[in-house]
Amino acid sequence: MNEESIKIEIPNEEEVDYIDDMLMEHNKLSKPFEQDEPYIKINRCIKNEKGEVIGGILAYSVFWHIFYIDTLWIHDDYRNRGYGSILLKEAEDAARSQGCHIAHLDTFDFQGPDFYMKNGYKVFGILEDSPKGHKEYFLTKKL
Repeated sequence: MNEESIKIEIPNEEEVDYIDDMLMEHNKLSKPFEQDEPYIKINRCIKNEKGEVIGGILAYSVFWHIFYIDTLWIHDDYRNRGYGSILLKEAEDAARSQGCHIAHLDTFDFQGPDFYMKNGYKVFGILEDSPKGHKEYFLTKKL
């Protein structure tokens, strides 16, 4: 195929799945996965006395037992009571039981970099102006 015959398009869902599958196949060939499922959910929530969700953590054990934290949220009325640390510890313990040896995440300066650092995470990168005028922090922790 020469350059004149290619075009860039927005992929449909089937093409998105194909692209994702092809990268997954490349990853497996380069470094075989160390867990049966590529993504094992490690999600937890915390509820108040009424049974309402007041916080949660959404995370995964990924490919090679790497713990990735996608989301950690606590309702404003329940912040600064230690619930975030409780959820984080619970998810880290579950990740360890899945064989995870390292954790990583990203968070913004207006979210929780200090929270994660208080819980043993270390900054390994900062993206300036993400979003404009702010910083995105990338953190890691050995489990």
